[in-house]
Amino acid sequence: MSEDPHQPLPKVLIVDDSRMVRASLIKLIRGRFEFREEADGEAGWQALLVDPTIHLVLTDIGMPQLDGYGLLERIRASRLSRIHELPVIVISGDEDDSARERARQLGANDFITKGIGAAELLARLDSLTRLAQTRRALEESREALAKQSPVDPVSGLATESYMNWRGEQELALARRRQGDIGAMIVEIDRYEQLVDRHGDHVAQLVTRKLSKILATKVRKEDTVAQLGSAQFAILSPSTELIGCCAFALRLQKAMEKLVMTYRDERIRISVTIGVSSSTTDSVKTVSDLIGLAVQRARSGRDAGGNRVVGNGGEVRQEFVDRHLKQTVSIDQVLARLRLGETAELHGQLPVVVATLLPLLELVESQLRCGIPIDTLRRFDPDAGRDSGSAAKG
Repeated sequence: MSEDPHQPLPKVLIVDDSRMVRASLIKLIRGRFEFREEADGEAGWQALLVDPTIHLVLTDIGMPQLDGYGLLERIRASRLSRIHELPVIVISGDEDDSARERARQLGANDFITKGIGAAELLARLDSLTRLAQTRRALEESREALAKQSPVDPVSGLATESYMNWRGEQELALARRRQGDIGAMIVEIDRYEQLVDRHGDHVAQLVTRKLSKILATKVRKEDTVAQLGSAQFAILSPSTELIGCCAFALRLQKAMEKLVMTYRDERIRISVTIGVSSSTTDSVKTVSDLIGLAVQRARSGRDAGGNRVVGNGGEVRQEFVDRHLKQTVSIDQVLARLRLGETAELHGQLPVVVATLLPLLELVESQLRCGIPIDTLRRFDPDAGRDSGSAAKG
């Protein structure tokens, strides 16, 4: 153990339904370790969730509420690294070898008998808590490094801190240019069920697949970051809410068609996407923008998942198609031109022409500069219907 008198002692969580066993273990470790005691596995699990200072777990197998096996399963399945990596020592009583083997397969690091001596117990606790402290220090250094780097070394996407920094820059630029910035939160539906049925390994494969799809489908000026094991964020500069909704629907449909195969079983994936816009939602910060998208994704997930949710509720393809056919924002078009996004505007040119047609007609009538008005009218659906009606008359 550390000889530094100012360094806090490692904390051991003792989980056993026998008060006598807990008291005897506490007596052996008192002065060398801090301790917390609980009488069943469920209480032990709740203690792990609220107490991040626990370094090691000592647990019995046979207990009410939740037994030692169940506690081990929860610890090893936890998505919190501080819990998932905790050393666990099983307090072995009269269990046979098969019970110990089951505990080992579930992730037990060591076993002790209820009559263990002080020297042996302290040696084992010392070894495992040192290992836990080393792992924790490594994890903290990785997190610190990730915050300094714009790229997450695991996902290959932007780090959350870089996304927030970049988003604030883009939001400030959008305000100066009277532009917009959109945010999308993409969540894998029923991720917990996926983990329970197929395990963490398969769930992580699904997450990596979605990560690659997002990285290839977004524009170069967009920023994608992974916020959680099943949650991604996308920031899209110079993109109105309707543009984000259109992209989100395309992504949702693409994921619906995706089928992954694992051990001859076909796994289908769906996503729920929350969408927000700095202009439509009148937000001032990136955190508020992302927060709104998170809320909308959550409401979509609560409604059954596999949907896109915007400021007015669920977004359907008919809604997007109707709005895209309406008058486009010339300010947005000019902003994209300034950014060199000509390729993205090709599909909108007929609508742009139809929007500008009244102005072009006025220019031609006053200046006679040779604008081909008759040719341009072909791009105006209303003008086409009017001429068709006149011909029938």
